[in-house]
Amino acid sequence: MRKGQKTAVKTTGSRTRLNLMGVLNLADISKTVVREYDRIDSYHVAEFFIALRETYPVSQKVHIILDGAGYHRSKLVKDWAYVMNIDLHYLPPYSPNLNPIERLWKVMNEQVRNNPYFATTALFRQAIHRFFTEILPELAGNLSCRINDNFQVLNPASSS
Repeated sequence: MRKGQKTAVKTTGSRTRLNLMGVLNLADISKTVVREYDRIDSYHVAEFFIALRETYPVSQKVHIILDGAGYHRSKLVKDWAYVMNIDLHYLPPYSPNLNPIERLWKVMNEQVRNNPYFATTALFRQAIHRFFTEILPELAGNLSCRINDNFQVLNPASSS
């Protein structure tokens, strides 16, 4: 492409939205559980808890970190969490950086979504699902330095 020339660049034109819910096991990132839903609401969060128990037995306590979305705090979600032996931990407002799965979403975007052209929504969806079924299991061993719960503890500034 020469300077001053206009060139058409293919872009993914649709505003396709993929609603994913996921749970990340920091001890074994390859055991990440991700499901796609047409929308995210209380009912689908509770449904996700059932799907989660296909990988992790009910006898095993699971801790899930959630943001403050209304559907995460609903009575239905809290009741299902209790029944499914799941402890819910809510993040403070505006702090997604404290949830390790946000780092996994970033890796997914780097590996799959950043820069390629997807001609159809189906190809986009396939690429995302391929990441979790094929690419993530291969990368999992090398991700512990990026996806972890090693947070820096800061001391409050003195007011003197």
